[in-house]
Amino acid sequence: MAVKMKTVFFCQNCGYESSKWMGQCPSCREWNTLVEETVRPESKTAGTRSSGARAVTTEPQSLSSITMEEEERADTHIEELNRVLGGGLVRGSLTLVGGDPGIGKSTLLLQVARNMAADGRKMLYISGEESLRQIKIRANRIGSFTDNLKFLCETNLGTIEEVIRHTAPEIVVIDSIQTMYNEEVSSAPGSVSQVRESTSVLLRIAKSMNISIFIVGHVTKEGTVAGPRVLEHMVDTVLYFEGDRHASYRILRGVKNRFGSTNEIGVFEMREEGLAEVKNPSEFMLDGRPVDASGSVVTCSVEGTRPILIEIQALVCRSNFGFPRRQANGADFNRVNLLMAVLEKRIGLQMSDCDAYVNLAGGMRLAEPALDLGICLAIISSFKNRPIDPQVVAFGEVGLSGEVRSVSMTENRVMEAGKLGFTTCILPKVYESRLKNIEGMRIIGVRSVQDAMQIFS
Repeated sequence: MAVKMKTVFFCQNCGYESSKWMGQCPSCREWNTLVEETVRPESKTAGTRSSGARAVTTEPQSLSSITMEEEERADTHIEELNRVLGGGLVRGSLTLVGGDPGIGKSTLLLQVARNMAADGRKMLYISGEESLRQIKIRANRIGSFTDNLKFLCETNLGTIEEVIRHTAPEIVVIDSIQTMYNEEVSSAPGSVSQVRESTSVLLRIAKSMNISIFIVGHVTKEGTVAGPRVLEHMVDTVLYFEGDRHASYRILRGVKNRFGSTNEIGVFEMREEGLAEVKNPSEFMLDGRPVDASGSVVTCSVEGTRPILIEIQALVCRSNFGFPRRQANGADFNRVNLLMAVLEKRIGLQMSDCDAYVNLAGGMRLAEPALDLGICLAIISSFKNRPIDPQVVAFGEVGLSGEVRSVSMTENRVMEAGKLGFTTCILPKVYESRLKNIEGMRIIGVRSVQDAMQIFS
């Protein structure tokens, strides 16, 4: 007897299942996230088998009975990637790499596979989007490869699981999860149920066989991985590639990491031979900085454990329309509007009839509060059309009363500025006495934005 198909609705955000369409998901309260899919209901025999399998139980253990070995991490030979992963690749981990099309996800993982295969590790690269000839064209551009790296073009998860169990590789790359399908799920590849079930199978393989698996995931126009939100909860590590695909620089950011910090970033440059590491991101972020131009100031942000100097640019001009424009590239739009309101209220800058544009040079996207003082100084500089000394670095959080509050890792920020030749640092007043003995650096402590304006006097 043929199994009757049924139609269900899945929430793309949380995976909630419903028999009918609803405008709002009852679980996550998001609107217009339910999509229709056709599924095959489980047979009674399958349920019987599964219930029998669940009859086998294991005894719970206490912490004292659990043996621990020193965590083994595999070196990818890409320092920027090792930093984001927390020191290297952990065995048995499931890592999701997301990003826009053409950003360099496949290229990076192919380079990782090449480097680790050269160490004698058995690698398996599985592609569901490219043929073997297409992969070889890209591989010839990157460099030479050893025979420890095997390639497979397949989308059927059943076949992939058999190949993995037969070849027993140490590391597997899946490119991409949206092309994989499980025969037990009747919906199309890339659907919510297929992505969820496929990831579940790969997670079981990684944990049971102690294999490290990389998963490539495409992103939506909102910048999140296509498919259910539960996908990010299932994996151990989530990495996002950021940046303009037409620009040369790429930023790899750790969004989730069970084995290390979630705030680390890695900076890469796209070249003809593949992705190259950028050892000193501050240097390339400040490259091409204008001289004696108003609205430009250098600030210091900390991503994970790494301080990065970045140029903040602001342009304030009279509006030709009744409603002035506001635009922020790389910075939080709402935060920029808040800081402009603070400047108008506490300092008296009349910008209600002015267009304002704020840009973080280099294509970076930062939301750290330490950027507040730099944004304020850049806006003031552009409004008054008075340039700031190019040897000045400013950072600090600005409150609603115009006060400048303390930030973390202040000494590291100042030392990074000194390495790149900056001579003056404007920072919160509380750190002035602690850091006044740093050689070659003039420390100016400010209590409020009003105090910081003294540099324009």
